[in-house]
Amino acid sequence: MDAHLLEVRDEVFRRNPGETEFHQAVNEVFDTLAPLSARHPEYTDAAILQRICEPERQIIFRVPWMDDAGNVQINRGFRVEFNSALGPYKGGLRFHPSVYLGIVKFLGFEQIFKNALTGMPIGGGKGGSDFDPRGRSDNEVMRFCQSFMTELYRHIGEYTDVPAGDMGVGTREIGYLFGQYKRITNRYESGVLTGKGTGWGGSLVRPEATGYGAVLFTQEMLKTRGQSFDGQRVVISGSGNVAINAIEKAQELGAKVVTASDSGGYVVDEAGIDVELLRQIKEVERGRISDYADRRGASVHYVSEGNVWDVDCTVALPSATQNELDDKAARRLVESGLIAVAEGANMPCTSEAASIFQEANVLFGPGKAANAGGVATSALEMQQNASRDAWSFEYTEQRLTDIMVGIHDRCFETADKYGMPGNYVAGANISGFKKVADAMLAQGLI
Repeated sequence: MDAHLLEVRDEVFRRNPGETEFHQAVNEVFDTLAPLSARHPEYTDAAILQRICEPERQIIFRVPWMDDAGNVQINRGFRVEFNSALGPYKGGLRFHPSVYLGIVKFLGFEQIFKNALTGMPIGGGKGGSDFDPRGRSDNEVMRFCQSFMTELYRHIGEYTDVPAGDMGVGTREIGYLFGQYKRITNRYESGVLTGKGTGWGGSLVRPEATGYGAVLFTQEMLKTRGQSFDGQRVVISGSGNVAINAIEKAQELGAKVVTASDSGGYVVDEAGIDVELLRQIKEVERGRISDYADRRGASVHYVSEGNVWDVDCTVALPSATQNELDDKAARRLVESGLIAVAEGANMPCTSEAASIFQEANVLFGPGKAANAGGVATSALEMQQNASRDAWSFEYTEQRLTDIMVGIHDRCFETADKYGMPGNYVAGANISGFKKVADAMLAQGLI
């Protein structure tokens, strides 16, 4: 990182104390911008850098609601509208106890460049709450979502800010949020939220899109070395939406996925994960990964509170949460014969782990590129809502495939152009940053 970039980065850190995840995201981008700065200093002028790191709007609000026992509960809600140079703010809502402003800003900052890489006209934003839907009844989740939307509705709209789901926010939560928005505004504004049910404005392939997209991106990386998913031994973390659909698509392409995990532990299934059983337990019954082990039989080994990255593999798809794969795990995976990693979650590899993979010549797809399939299909959902149309599964999946191939190619070609061949982190950061900076320069000082 050159002195100019370092100076601006340090000022961002000073102005945002204690937000370690946001610092990590900013540092990862700045660390790759020196070649762009050398060729095009106008892109890394302090005014552009400072503005791109400062959200256009940060909203924090109280969310009061009543639980089933009649007790009043108070949570905190967030929406960070980070950058609208390319289009309305677009990014998910996360409901999880770990959510605080630094997490939301980290996710929103990543979202700016992720959305730019898709080629779709969407800006970057993110939001959520420290509410934990796990263990809550449907009525409690509904009351929370209604209270949350009672404040959020005044800040969103199909041409302003379009939230979606993220960790802890699935079709159930989006349904309650959308119902309250419709109730308050007296408008059936389908495009205000994405991730809706397919019977009332949602898009086919949206539930599968992030997991499918991560696998499609990995397949393109493997092709650059004359390989494919066929015959690969794959370790995937998590057992939520992203992980389940990544397992399904990887096995469809010929891989054997041997793991899934949750906060209680992980399973190793040497016969290959049974996707339908896992989907039934996690999405229908809202059960635990230990239930999968109990019902799958002798082929499964369950490890409570263990680290899924202790399992040998040739391809790793971390799909649970940020910073789940550290330097120690990265070294062990490299020694076991790892050839490719793609981030299904948002920055699940620590910066040290990412460096180890790159130094070992392991193909490494950063989250802002590899997991962009979800937001890309959200943008396709917005298109369908705007035209009062609904596309087939096959057509929408082909659009997703084309977008993910395009993202891969932009990252690969940009890295090569700026003298860092095969460095997908640099390619993604420079390509996304340049697209946003071009729009900001064109629109003036705002």
